[in-house]
Amino acid sequence: MKITEFLAAGDVLVDVRAADKARLLEELCRHAASALNIDADPISAAILKREELGSTGMGGGVAIPHARVVGVTKPYGVLARLKNAIAFDSVDGQPVDLVFLLLLPTASVGDQLNALALVARTLRDADTLRNARRTADPASLYAVVAPTQK
Repeated sequence: MKITEFLAAGDVLVDVRAADKARLLEELCRHAASALNIDADPISAAILKREELGSTGMGGGVAIPHARVVGVTKPYGVLARLKNAIAFDSVDGQPVDLVFLLLLPTASVGDQLNALALVARTLRDADTLRNARRTADPASLYAVVAPTQK
C-alpha cells in the first residue's frame, strides 16, 4: 500500500490556522466530508469519540487522528501543516504542527490498518518530518510524504 492510494494532492493543506484541537479537527472533518460528499457530523463524532479513548498525538509534533466512519468506502486522508503548533494532548506533551486525518471504512477489509501503520512510519521518519516542515506549498508537502514510487 502507498500513501498515494488514500491521500490526494488536493487534500494537503499548508499554513492551516486553528485556535485549538477541537477547531482543527472540526475543520479537517469538514474538508473530508466535502471531498467525500458525505455529512461532516458522523465524521466529527467518530474522530472525537476516538480522541476520547486517548490522544492521537504521537509525539514529535505529529498527530494522526483516525476513525472508522459510516459512508467511507476506502481509506481517505487529509494532511495539514499548521501555521502555528497547537496543544494536542500528545504523548510527549509537545504541541502539534503536522496532522494527518485518516478515515477508514467501518468494515475491516485487507490493507486498511496498513494505511494507519504506513502514515505512522512515514511521519516518524526524521528526514520526512524535517522536509515536511520546510516545504513552501501543498504540492511540495505532498511530494515529501507521498513520493512517486517506481
